[in-house]
Amino acid sequence: MIGTTVARLRSAFPDAEVIVADDGSRDRTADVAEEAGAIVLRLPRRGKGQALSAAERAAPPGALLLCDADLSGELGALLNLSGDLTVAAFAERVGGGFGLAKRVARGLIGALGGIEVREPLSGQRVLSAAARRACFPVAAGFGCEVRMTIDAARSGLRVREVELPLGHRATGRDLSGFVHRARQLRDTLYACGPLGTNFHGLRLPLVGWKVGLTNGPAVAAVAALGLVDDLWSGPERGFRAHLRSGRTTGVLKLVGIPAVGLLATRRVSGALLVGLAANALNQLDTRPGRALKAYLAAAVPLDAPVGVAVLLLPYDLREMAMLGDAGSNALGALLGLNSVKRFTGRGQWLAIGALAGFTILGERKSIGAWIEQAPVLSWFDRLGRV
Repeated sequence: MIGTTVARLRSAFPDAEVIVADDGSRDRTADVAEEAGAIVLRLPRRGKGQALSAAERAAPPGALLLCDADLSGELGALLNLSGDLTVAAFAERVGGGFGLAKRVARGLIGALGGIEVREPLSGQRVLSAAARRACFPVAAGFGCEVRMTIDAARSGLRVREVELPLGHRATGRDLSGFVHRARQLRDTLYACGPLGTNFHGLRLPLVGWKVGLTNGPAVAAVAALGLVDDLWSGPERGFRAHLRSGRTTGVLKLVGIPAVGLLATRRVSGALLVGLAANALNQLDTRPGRALKAYLAAAVPLDAPVGVAVLLLPYDLREMAMLGDAGSNALGALLGLNSVKRFTGRGQWLAIGALAGFTILGERKSIGAWIEQAPVLSWFDRLGRV
């Protein structure tokens, strides 16, 4: 199917580059696309949105046409209409489920974007240069189209739909079809929540706030402070930059997280342990899985809960989700709180000294560079990444 789609696109748009983002396929998809004349990006399997973001970065500037690999029909009419984001609506519905995913997607676009659409999940789209700037990198997974429409509408761009006689390989009302639509629904909900951009330029759902849901009010408060920083932080990095700037979300965390520790433990040592441990995990959360691995390594001797970290680790390693400050700060706070329970007074102050030294090191030198220069740490750090 991909070969036929590429051939049709090359025939319809002879002056355009046809780029296929191969999302970790295990068959001959990439080879067939290359044989048909496409430029193929062979990517690790992460998700549709992540693949689209990689392909957009590889595409030349100007308007961009997106389409699914199993499409049949002509898309030329999409390019002949004025608008910043033009979406193809299928003239005839084939297959599908009971419409729950579409109804939810329409409702979210209406609530967050302020517009009504017919085909919220259609992958056949044309974006102007302005729409590319507003929408990319797109949200992860199958939520990319919904968030793309919301971002375009919020940016004041013109969103249009046009009905076209197109076809594609539709999912049915069987087990695989319902699993696919459940993933669409999950990814759509995540795409409309808080998002962050990782070091690869992928726009991923921030899921670390979940750590605060099941670990008590103190951890929930720290997660909330971290989420504020995720959503409204500025360009400042490090204690000194935040203190020089004054009223930043980083200063809010600098004051708020130790205050939560003080209230939870009634000890100055508890305030320092919670604040410093939260910052330490945050300093490590610069590469997939790094902060979670550090948490799990420390959680076992401290008897801290590991369930949520184990569940989040595969998604973080595969760059399908991010902890964000909400997650890394909350996990650090858990380590700090359990240190108060497990250590004697002298042990607590030794831990405070070690964490303070780590914080000072992070202010003076890149922790990530230090890890990558140490062979054993570097191997452990890369373990499990895609």
